[in-house]
Amino acid sequence: MVKVKITNPQEKIKIPVPVKFSVSDDITGDYWVVKNNSGKTFVAQRLHNDSDHNFVAIVNFSGPEEELSFDHEIEEDKVKGIKEIPTAKENDVYVHLNTGKFDFELCRGTAQGEGSSKWGLRHFMAVDEKRDLLPSGNNAMGGFYGPFFTPDNGLINPAEHLIVDIKPIENGPVMKEYRLSGRIPDGLKPELHGKRFALDWSFYYDVPFFSRVYHVDHFQTTVNQRSIVDKITVGDEFESGIGQLVFDRFATYDGVWYREGDPYSGQLANKVQELVHDGQKRSDRFEDFRKQLTSNMANAHWDLYWRLFSVWENALSQDEIETNLHDVRQKAFVLAELNDRPWLFSADPVNVSAVKDQTVFAGPATKSAEINTQTGQAMVWQTEHASNAFQIVQRPQSGWQNWGTNAENECPSLPVGSLIHTAYGPYQNNWREVADSLEALADVRAEAE
Repeated sequence: MVKVKITNPQEKIKIPVPVKFSVSDDITGDYWVVKNNSGKTFVAQRLHNDSDHNFVAIVNFSGPEEELSFDHEIEEDKVKGIKEIPTAKENDVYVHLNTGKFDFELCRGTAQGEGSSKWGLRHFMAVDEKRDLLPSGNNAMGGFYGPFFTPDNGLINPAEHLIVDIKPIENGPVMKEYRLSGRIPDGLKPELHGKRFALDWSFYYDVPFFSRVYHVDHFQTTVNQRSIVDKITVGDEFESGIGQLVFDRFATYDGVWYREGDPYSGQLANKVQELVHDGQKRSDRFEDFRKQLTSNMANAHWDLYWRLFSVWENALSQDEIETNLHDVRQKAFVLAELNDRPWLFSADPVNVSAVKDQTVFAGPATKSAEINTQTGQAMVWQTEHASNAFQIVQRPQSGWQNWGTNAENECPSLPVGSLIHTAYGPYQNNWREVADSLEALADVRAEAE
């Protein structure tokens, strides 16, 4: 009988993980019951679109290695695994999944320019916790922003301006992988015109994390007066309602170097205030924004600020967008370099909502977490390559939060093509161990005998 030996690098992996491997052509069929060292059985799923491997199985390491023995073939309808839920909250849902650990809707988006138009993961919750981290439908996990989707380029983000194509790459009960792809709308910068992207998203049965990687056509542009080549801002959003927070702390593996506040957002908000109160008659669309932004701006959805400067909205002319944003950028560039916002270090997780603008810009890291100190829940990110910087927002005034891979003034900082693992669960006290497990996945070795 075919056996596969799988190593646990330095015994770092402490959570269930998917392991891909290849076996001989003697093993036919798509699903096999396999046994580990202790005789426990589970299912290996054939991979149909992976050039390097032909099977995947979920492994719970109990030591430095596991040996899987192929026992017998099994029919798909007998396999306990990821479930597709026939009902959904969002009309643009592609699939509603329950992975055993997570329940969420994977959506195409509607390209209507509203917060509710976003593609990505919506209505995300842990099955055991049963708390929707995106209850309104106006936010999503998985969008990417800079350098394409910024006021500087006259766009908001792809989740609001684009309907993505979604197709399954692997579609079994143990693992499902989807490719989201599309052409990025053209903004103000000609060097960013005509670009396409693809996002490969993988989910696994009863595994407390998911994985993704972004592919974008080669580009070179400038942001914050710096050259940007093939780096993007990935943003995961969360929401909890006004006066509440999904997460109230941010941490990186070796402690956080950070600066408090966000001069750019302050200047953008000031410019919005200036425009909506200047009394000048503009387009009907601008008047719609004026009504929404005249009062209670602190509680307004942040996308409203951005959308005012979007070429898609036609609220302002292209000349007005460029002139006003040039003013915002020049002021923000100066403010970002002043010495009144020193770099600080915290060995403990940072209370972001207690600082100016409820925002911190943190230094480079490959392992980071947002933590809820009341519930003990934590979202943990591990990236294949370090993001040069992070923007973390935890704003109780609106209940909106964001984990973003960008530096100040919307400067994208994560290299395109970086594999991202994202875990969620009761990890406040052991999130570093979880992050180490995610990092060690790259060093797992599997060899068929």
